[in-house]
This record gives sequence, C-alpha cells and structure tokens, in this order.
Amino acid sequence: MQNIGIAITGSGSALPTTSLHNQELTHLVETSDEWITTRTGIQQRRIASSQDSLCKLATAASQQAIAAAGITAADIDLILLATSTPDDLFGTACKVQGELGAIKAVAFDLTAACSGFVFGLVTAAQYIRTGVYQNVLLIGADILSRWVDWQDRRTCVLFGDGAGAVVLQANQSDRLLGFTLKSDGTQNHYLNLSYNGAAQQLTPEISVTQGTYQPITMNGKEVYRFAVQKVPEVIDKTLFAANLTVDQIDWLVLHQANQRILNAVAERLNIPAHKVISNVANYGNTSAASIPIALDEAVQQGKIKPNDIIAASGFGAGLTWGAAIFQWGR
Repeated sequence: MQNIGIAITGSGSALPTTSLHNQELTHLVETSDEWITTRTGIQQRRIASSQDSLCKLATAASQQAIAAAGITAADIDLILLATSTPDDLFGTACKVQGELGAIKAVAFDLTAACSGFVFGLVTAAQYIRTGVYQNVLLIGADILSRWVDWQDRRTCVLFGDGAGAVVLQANQSDRLLGFTLKSDGTQNHYLNLSYNGAAQQLTPEISVTQGTYQPITMNGKEVYRFAVQKVPEVIDKTLFAANLTVDQIDWLVLHQANQRILNAVAERLNIPAHKVISNVANYGNTSAASIPIALDEAVQQGKIKPNDIIAASGFGAGLTWGAAIFQWGR
C-alpha cells in the first residue's frame, strides 16, 4: 500500500468582539494591570457575550480554514472539535457540521484541555495516513469565561474565549514530521474543572448526584513548573524523532498560557525570541483554541510561509502535553 502523507492547507480563526482589559478586572478583584502583565504578559482577553456560542465561533473559524484550503464544506470527511467547553455536554461537533453543510463528514468532540489541538492534529493525521479520510477539519475552540470564578484572582485574569481551525489533507509528501503525546494523571489535581453534585434520594435504597461543574481551579505554581520542564523535553524528543535540529525550526507556536512560560521554553531550547509566535497579550489563555489562533494570525500577517517548519506544543489539564512538528502548506 502506498504511504499517504498529510499537509495542513488552510487556517482560520474567530474571536468574540468584546475585549476585557486588565484595568476593568481591578473592579472585580483585588489586582492591578501591572501585576497581571508582569506575571502573565496578558493585557486583555476576548469574552463571549450571551449571544455568542461555541458553535458560532467554531463555525466561523472553520469557514475561513475551508476557504483558505481551496475546498468546500462538502469535501470534508471528518470534523474533530477539540474543546472542554461544548455548548452541549453530548458534544458540539455535529452542530458545527450541520451549520457548515458538511454533508458527508462524520463529526465528534475530543477533550484534552489546552493540549486538545495538538492531540487533535495527531488524531486527524492517523485517519489520513491510513487512507480512511482525505480531508479533515480540525477545530480548537473554548469559552472558558463560562467556567471562571470571577472572584478568584488566581484564575480570572488568565482566560479568554475563541476558536481556531485548520484543514488537513492527504498529500504525496508527509508534512507532519514528528509528534509526541504525553499524559500524567497523578498530577490531575493541579488543574480542574470538576463535577460538583449533590445527592438526591430516588428511593430509600437508591440515591444519585445531580448538579453542574465547579469553576476552574488551578495551582499556578505547579502548572508553571510542569510546563517549563516538560515542554522543552517533549519538543526535543520530537525533533530527535523527526531527525531535525533546533536551528531548523522556523517558528515556535506554543499554547498561549503565559508569556513567562513561552520565554522560559524558548530559552531552554535556545530558540531566539524572533522565532516565537506570541499573542497572549491580546487574547489570554484560550485553551484548545490558542495554538490555531496564533498559527492563523501569523499566516495572515505573512510571517508563516509555505514550507516553514513549525514546532507546536500544547500543555494543560489532565495533565497532558505534546508536541507536533510540521511544515506549513503543501
């Protein structure tokens, strides 16, 4: 059987119109613009309004990516939606499929928190490499503002909302040069959006829990330590598997969690600052959406060009982390 490669042929992104600046957060919690900027690099973030939905943002980003790839929604075989915040707990990918008119596509949600886009990229690649599907739409989208405690200054300053998407297509040469995925459930307690239920007695013998989810809780110090140690390791490992050196990387596109993490990872890998894509100042941490939004923005700005080698890495709840190295375009 002939080996089938993959190419990432189009990108798109969508963000809510409402911006929440650091100064406005000082009216909600005891903090300051200087404190937030110094520790995170974040100056503002986009917040979904009551009129916005995950489906709406994901669909808009997808339409751009499909157009950029030069295909139509009817050509899509598979839709993967990486999200932790679906509009519907049963999944939102099928609704996106309906909105797009992607009549022949199978669609499902994939959850790996802030690593979701990288995990989704690798998942999509397997379907193409095995010859099952030719055109895959991968979306990373999250509306974390729904699940933030706006009185918790450790978390409410960090998160924003948005969606990013790419189209992956079967290709003669394989543009996904290497990947590594990792999980460590023993550190799960450092970052959570946990179920919070109360017991309800159905009969004298049977009780069930009914409820919702508690807001995001995070041990920032431990997550920072984890990211700064594990992300350079996983990128190094992926470079080795791809038979590449750090010098051959044109762009480093990390999950946009915190500017200090971006700087520390680049420093450990000896990647110069001008190769690091960063938009965390404008959008904050958009979870699974952060890598594809940053990627699309850099493509639109003309920074990322065809054949450029990109090292992408996501890390977050689970705890999960991973890296993928790919060449842009066909």
